[in-house]
Amino acid sequence: MIDFVKEDAERVQTLIDKWLTPKAGMNHTQLYEAMRYSALAGGKRVRPHLVYEFCRACGGEDVCADAYAVATELLHTSSLIHDDLPAMDNDDLRRGKPTNHKVFGEATAILAGDALLTESFALISNNEHCTDEQNVFALVAFAEAVGVDGMMGGQMIDLQSEGKSISTDELFDLCMRKTGALITCSCMLGCIAANAPHDLMNAAGEFGSCIGLVFQIVDDILDVESTNEAMGKTVGKDKAEAKSTFVSVVGIEESRRIVRELTTKALACLDKFEKSDAVMRLKDFCIALSERKN
Repeated sequence: MIDFVKEDAERVQTLIDKWLTPKAGMNHTQLYEAMRYSALAGGKRVRPHLVYEFCRACGGEDVCADAYAVATELLHTSSLIHDDLPAMDNDDLRRGKPTNHKVFGEATAILAGDALLTESFALISNNEHCTDEQNVFALVAFAEAVGVDGMMGGQMIDLQSEGKSISTDELFDLCMRKTGALITCSCMLGCIAANAPHDLMNAAGEFGSCIGLVFQIVDDILDVESTNEAMGKTVGKDKAEAKSTFVSVVGIEESRRIVRELTTKALACLDKFEKSDAVMRLKDFCIALSERKN
């Protein structure tokens, strides 16, 4: 992991540990235990990193972005817990550890996922370092990204596509919603935290759309070429379960070409921001994301 991404990941880890600590005397501490098990299990922390970097790129302070950044990670973790359930992807391994339902049972895993989702909205709405107007703006963007026309809709398309042949356009739609929507929103949340103008927010959103697709396409390639150890999760399941992926629809070489094209577009979006260390780091991050091996 790149050092500057690691620093943000460590900040988020500390905040999650703090904000998901149960109060004394609670009778439902096992729910907190299940939430913490997955939320503190590590991971790339791509989404919160993007919140922080776009906040910095727009002249904002990290403290203004904390709640928004952690919210994206809690929501993402919620989706992973639910994705791994037997009724969904039925996975046994996540981030190199047994999946949540394997440790706590299906019922508790469902509740843990639901609770993390709900807490993510609570964090955004109560960000004391931003104005009420900023928090409402952030809530609307967040809800649109993860709702029926965003991440949830993408998950539904994914389920409907199993064992079927879908077009390239349908595949782009699936990935833009399932993976890209929350990544796009993370970039925009950073701008909102810095109270940036709409033109920069739009540029950040376009950047997020591009790298959201890059992230998913590279994931599809690694599912074919990588190992369980390198990825920290089960690889080869997409083909085994006849899932529609960029590799299965357009092939590995065309997938790599699309990654290069989207990376170039993403880098161009960053030219709309004033030159700064944050923007340079975002460019480095964009390139590293397209070349990642896990």
